[in-house]
Amino acid sequence: MSTTPDKQVYPSPSNAMSATGTAPETAPRTSSRGSTVERVVEHLRSGILTTRYAPGQRLIEADLTRDLGVSRGPLREAFRRLTAEGLIETVPNRGALVRRLTLTETIELFQIRTELEALAARLSASNVSEPDIRAAFEGAIAPIWSEAPRLSAMAYLEENKQFHDAIVGASGNCQLVTLHSQLQLPLIMFQVSGGLTAEILCHSVAEHREIAQAILDGDAPAAEAALRGHLERAADLTAHMPPSTFRAET
Repeated sequence: MSTTPDKQVYPSPSNAMSATGTAPETAPRTSSRGSTVERVVEHLRSGILTTRYAPGQRLIEADLTRDLGVSRGPLREAFRRLTAEGLIETVPNRGALVRRLTLTETIELFQIRTELEALAARLSASNVSEPDIRAAFEGAIAPIWSEAPRLSAMAYLEENKQFHDAIVGASGNCQLVTLHSQLQLPLIMFQVSGGLTAEILCHSVAEHREIAQAILDGDAPAAEAALRGHLERAADLTAHMPPSTFRAET
């Protein structure tokens, strides 16, 4: 056996107890800061994805710190996180702005989206015979069968998002779900929502029903073809919107 005396172990500052027997304040402060940042991130993300903060809108630090009751530190950390998510951008001499896409960026995202969702439609049609998948899909897409007229583009966007998310979810491919969510597709739809007329919305609903029926029938080629046609038409409509809809190309 070793005759070396046991080494004295001293408590580190991070786990030492104070004279009153309470834990140090550093950990709670760190935890509190983290929860504050998360709260700010969620507030801003929700605001952007529901157009409370519009594409291109400047996010003024002084206003947000006052409205949210936070300091600039957590706010700037929230800006950094949302920049990484592609929801905001930092512009020299202007600060943080809600990301506004150029026409080129929008068309490129439509191209990626079309390929991902075409795969999702094909996989979903193959999976729909599974009772749990079918039930979840039917429940998620239920609004598309409503005969109520779609009079508001902004109200329709939630139905549209729910429908397309349901197709991706029914694919059973977790990596596809993750990639699809990273595209931040609501940014596209909110940016072009001003050009969505009642006629366009009615046509979109009809195409959603065609896609859904093909998936429910288990017809993978028909589901893929219908979805491709739907998104290619949407991309073409977007390409012909007024230039003011988009951020200027650089």
